[in-house]
Amino acid sequence: MFWTVLITCIVTLIVGFLALNFMPSEKQIERQLARQYDTHDPQMRRSLGVLLGPPILEGNKIEVLVNGDAIFPAMLEAIRQAEKTITFETYIYWSESIGREFSDALIERARAGVKVHLMLDFLGSMKMEDALIKEMKDAGVLLQRYHKPVWWKLARLNNRTHRKLLVVDGKVGFTGGVGIADQWRGNAQDEDHWRDNHYRVEGPVVGQIQAVFTDNWTKATGVVLDGPNYFPALKPEGDKPAQMFSSSPTGGSESMHLMYLMAITAASKTIDLSAAYFVPDDLTIRTLIAAAKRGVRVRIITPGKIIDSDLVKAASRERWPELLAAGVQIAEYNPTMYHVKALVVDSLLVSVGSTNFDNRSFSLNDEANLNIMDEAFAQRHEQLFEADWQRSTRVTPASFARRPWWQRVSTAVVSLVGKQL
Repeated sequence: MFWTVLITCIVTLIVGFLALNFMPSEKQIERQLARQYDTHDPQMRRSLGVLLGPPILEGNKIEVLVNGDAIFPAMLEAIRQAEKTITFETYIYWSESIGREFSDALIERARAGVKVHLMLDFLGSMKMEDALIKEMKDAGVLLQRYHKPVWWKLARLNNRTHRKLLVVDGKVGFTGGVGIADQWRGNAQDEDHWRDNHYRVEGPVVGQIQAVFTDNWTKATGVVLDGPNYFPALKPEGDKPAQMFSSSPTGGSESMHLMYLMAITAASKTIDLSAAYFVPDDLTIRTLIAAAKRGVRVRIITPGKIIDSDLVKAASRERWPELLAAGVQIAEYNPTMYHVKALVVDSLLVSVGSTNFDNRSFSLNDEANLNIMDEAFAQRHEQLFEADWQRSTRVTPASFARRPWWQRVSTAVVSLVGKQL
């Protein structure tokens, strides 16, 4: 009897502890936003820079890098040219051929006296070999595993850094959706090489990218990175207004969600959403439907049959009938895994980075997006979207109704855990 009571108490404590750890720690946005202005109204820019995040800064040069053949060489070149500091935060980092290339470049710079700070998410870097981690540390790379699990802080395991940030000498930044793994190599030419975008940035907004990295580095290590080697004076390098926008459960998890809701609510003509993982909540569904009903052309590209998470795909489809009935256009990308994360609104506002269109990104992960308000930059992304749209299969109400019975069952089951996807 004693042992039965003791075991019951222990199990109850464990279950209660886990429940408390994985419950959201903040109030969530519950009510739909009132539409007070459109995308081109100066108030939209003010709200982005005052209500939600850091100011939008002028004078930036932002280069779109399409797929691994363009992305990885640009990142490696910047690392190899580093003279003072490298700060690098990423979710996926595996011990494959591209992982070896990045590690070699970081090791070489560390041995040359460059301060190299590498922040890896614990779960995302689990496939990384211990020998490679030791090799980098022995060379002087300051390597930190973000939220390595300990039993008294299990909630941290559910809070991952999903950010993709690289800053060299405080002057050149990179962000986007790419992880350090071989599936991002190539040019999306087959099922084994993914479709994705990344961005090379110069100008004043690089200081904001560095600040986002520094925030997590300080949380994880207690060390503050400061001074001209990390935050040099930055002069204008281009003509793009930009803002580095970030969110985390410990510093305002709902801000990224709110930013997307504001952008959708302000839309007056077009919304083009590239969503690697599309599991919207009730409020986002209502906001997208409201946009479509007021005449906004809403188009969404998601992965098709090639996806790295069947659970996400099943959960995603739960709410498609409502969206399709409201006139939202959805298409599934055919050639390979579609990992692009981009929102383009009214040929002006572009938001790109690590954020997925799901509850995990909006509430649980540390995320970072680069927001750009520039017509030429938006038009470039609309061209990329059109090219991807042409390689995708449109989902219609009729075709969706004909889906196999097992897809209906899997969607119903997986939707029960949708908030953790």
